[in-house]
Amino acid sequence: IAKGYGIDRIGEYMASQGITDYLIELGGEILARGINIDKESPWVAGIETVDSELNSRGFEAAVNLTDIAMAASGNYRKFRVDTATGKRYVHTLNPLTGSAETSDVTSAAVLATTCAEADAYATAFMALGLQRSKALLEALDGIEVYLTYTSADSTGVYITEGFKPLLRD
Repeated sequence: IAKGYGIDRIGEYMASQGITDYLIELGGEILARGINIDKESPWVAGIETVDSELNSRGFEAAVNLTDIAMAASGNYRKFRVDTATGKRYVHTLNPLTGSAETSDVTSAAVLATTCAEADAYATAFMALGLQRSKALLEALDGIEVYLTYTSADSTGVYITEGFKPLLRD
């Protein structure tokens, strides 16, 4: 959650200087305050497709952001392949085993009040998998998500009701 926490601190500094309209982004973590004053509209962030290539990133959705933080995590870009076995190791670790594990959630975009909180939940949802993420979301207030997932027989997107109105057409 270091990036998210750092962004929150930068946002606090900007607010202390009387700046009310800004967007801070660092490696997939975003803090949006106010509006984009040049366009007189909310800030807009993209949600990257999970099959994007490193040099040609595509977006599957765009979201309007005003006075909210968003953090994203995914296992589609950050991984390594063991040259001896061909096995793919992701960067998300299971906190119970300490091992890199792949869940059925391929990416998580999370909206929260603070960027540190969004960052923490984005990582958690990656480790939990879809069903346990849905169960946790039922117990949470103020957390909205856009999760992509894949299983042996399907791929899809799970979007919470609070996230849906923020999606751009």
